[in-house]
Amino acid sequence: METSRREFLKGVGVAGTGAVLGFPAVVSAQARKGVPSDPVKIGVMPIRAGVAAPVGAAGQRGVEWWAERVNKAGGILGRKVELVFEEESNPKDTLERFRKLALQTKVDVIVGGISTAVGLALGPAAEELKMLWLSWDATTQKGVEETMPKPTYSFRSVDNEVEAIGGALLTAKYLKGVKTIAGINNDYSYGHDCWETYQAVLKRYTPDAKSVLELFPKLGVTDFTSHIAAIQQAKPDLLMTSFWSGDTTILMKQAAAVGLFKTMKACFTTGGGVHDSLKKEFTPEGLILGYNSMYFNYAGASALQKQFVREYKAKYGEYPPYECDHGYFTVESYKAGVEKAYKAAGEWPSKEQVAKALEGIEVESLSGKRSWREDHVQMCSFFQGITTHKNEFDFVTIDPVEVLPTTRIMKPTTSTKLLEWINSTFPLKG
Repeated sequence: METSRREFLKGVGVAGTGAVLGFPAVVSAQARKGVPSDPVKIGVMPIRAGVAAPVGAAGQRGVEWWAERVNKAGGILGRKVELVFEEESNPKDTLERFRKLALQTKVDVIVGGISTAVGLALGPAAEELKMLWLSWDATTQKGVEETMPKPTYSFRSVDNEVEAIGGALLTAKYLKGVKTIAGINNDYSYGHDCWETYQAVLKRYTPDAKSVLELFPKLGVTDFTSHIAAIQQAKPDLLMTSFWSGDTTILMKQAAAVGLFKTMKACFTTGGGVHDSLKKEFTPEGLILGYNSMYFNYAGASALQKQFVREYKAKYGEYPPYECDHGYFTVESYKAGVEKAYKAAGEWPSKEQVAKALEGIEVESLSGKRSWREDHVQMCSFFQGITTHKNEFDFVTIDPVEVLPTTRIMKPTTSTKLLEWINSTFPLKG
């Protein structure tokens, strides 16, 4: 599923960068002591262009749905929520827009950030500007090492390599006999981290598994014919990829054209981000497919998620991918942090007070209970499974569904050495 910039902006009803999105008036609420009467300004930074535009759109839609609900219920401590949008693109331009939101627009908090490269730019800027930043998907990792072990204002996504760990566990469980693997991952930190980690975990279950090919196309590449030819020549038992946006669909289509997955198995650790574009006509059954933190068709979904899925489908004509959950979680946790800090301070809290209140806080997000760890890292569950055509849709879903909590598939602290942790943790018992 590819979305042009024009289609994206039309779909979400935004006039352009710097746009402010209004919502129905806040339900009348009694004024609270020490609470200003002006709106709470939340800066939102979705990707809007290129193969990642569908993921950015989903995150934004999750935030908008939250804001409508919160304003109808009385706002945050009686203050209306106002969303101010700036675009995530390359690190340099995104950083300039981040600074604009902080210094000119003077927002109370900024949410968003998907690319690791962007996260590495925004994390230090948030500390410098003393601006609360709650990331959707971006980390502040360089390779598998944390660059900001003790942040004050920055709150980041789960470790880059979590989905790869889950994918390796499912490979060992469901795709028996895999001895040779090939990898095609984007040429930046996330892609390299996932490939390295996937191999390390798989070797804990299949010690003689070996790589026969590794490919690292640039993020945004849309022609994979030469890569697919190289994969065919290498003849691996399995192809692993951490593609997470429109390039997933493109790769799947081009692979189907030459019958690639008739001769090998595959693990798409994060491809569920564009799930409704993975049509049955070119996406085979029997692949591992990861949906990150939310699976729209999960039988055990909460009432909140079921309502969101219904309303999202009615409004946009498609089913919500996981980035909606990241968007929703960041703003819902911010609201909870403000309310917690207000209860302690007796007045509208400072950014420092909110940041402190966020540490260890747990809220109900679309996917269920989610939290911020004390060291400002997201905690949640991931959903992965085996693709099937046995459903009511024209695209694949997964069955069985494996729910993998980050307490199980993510190292416990940012200072923990990844490979040491993998070697001491896996194979999992039970």
